[in-house]
Amino acid sequence: MPVVSAIGLMSGTSMDGIDLALVRSDGADLVERGPSHFVAYDAAFRKRLESGLRDALAISKRDGRPGDLASLEREITIRHADAVRAFLAMPEVAALNPQLIGFHGQTVLHRPDQALTVQLGDGALLARETGLPVVFDMRADDMRHGGQGAPLVPAYHAALARSLPSEFAGETPVCFVNIGGISNVTWIGADGPPVAFDSGPGNALIDMWVQREGGLPFDENGQVASEGGIITRVVDAYLANPFFERAAPKSLDRLDFSLDQAAGLELADGARTLAAVSAQAILAAARQMPGPPKLWILCGGGRKNPHIVADMVAGAAADDARVILAEDAGLNGDSMEAEAWAYLAVRSRRGLPLTFPTTTGCREPVTGGVLVNP
Repeated sequence: MPVVSAIGLMSGTSMDGIDLALVRSDGADLVERGPSHFVAYDAAFRKRLESGLRDALAISKRDGRPGDLASLEREITIRHADAVRAFLAMPEVAALNPQLIGFHGQTVLHRPDQALTVQLGDGALLARETGLPVVFDMRADDMRHGGQGAPLVPAYHAALARSLPSEFAGETPVCFVNIGGISNVTWIGADGPPVAFDSGPGNALIDMWVQREGGLPFDENGQVASEGGIITRVVDAYLANPFFERAAPKSLDRLDFSLDQAAGLELADGARTLAAVSAQAILAAARQMPGPPKLWILCGGGRKNPHIVADMVAGAAADDARVILAEDAGLNGDSMEAEAWAYLAVRSRRGLPLTFPTTTGCREPVTGGVLVNP
């Protein structure tokens, strides 16, 4: 099978910037992780993205671009192109001769019950700007086959699980947890396909809370939460949401949860309580897995919040399981989603499945993505 060097681009639900990562892969079991990079969005552009989420509420079909969305889509694409050019200029990247780009774009609307998902990003424009073939729009085919359109990272998690360091051998089932704006989990047993679904709010509620109540972009290293306590009744109110009782596979939009239940809390108490919500939602996801995980691997920005991690460690210990960070297994928890998009681009070009009935609820394993050349 040919090995391809691909660049993955991810701008996630936290809307903090663009993650870039290079992966050499055959789209199957071979995964060689290369350099990664991050380009932060400035505060003004983040506000434009937040405004775009409100404009997106008026979308009724996938190609609709009401309000400022058409202009925003072009700027998102140009910012990604600039990021790719800077990445390609790095000697360690150029030496690996990238041949393909996997482009996620910026999700502004995700309504799986309506088979509607919208990621802003012009793949053809990105290909022209960078001079490289681009695979984009990787969620739509899954939805056309009855799937949720998310999460898509599990195929990559499964590949990583097959190559964990020997010290973790035998610790199955293993569960990868990506804590972005929304958290998602991928359960991987000793055999069979992965099982995956969105587990609940990740960083989104915490970010929204400290922005609204404290004028901060996010709670860096959980500093705000460190001054507060957990308000149990608020945690219970969030976990009473019907989403948690819905059978998996299932997925969320960033705005499916609000700050209503946290209203009236002090700034620090709210930040600490919402961190507890994130952790408890992840732990509760084990009830919908084929068996309790023995090893939880935390990825994404939320792994840097010590309160989410501490709550996860305490909860997992009650089930004789352990929690580690991606870095403890020799992985990069910041770039993993971008790496996944590179890996998925290679799979897409080979026509291999990106999603499975056990990960998104699609009727059969489905490939996806649109390939455009410069």
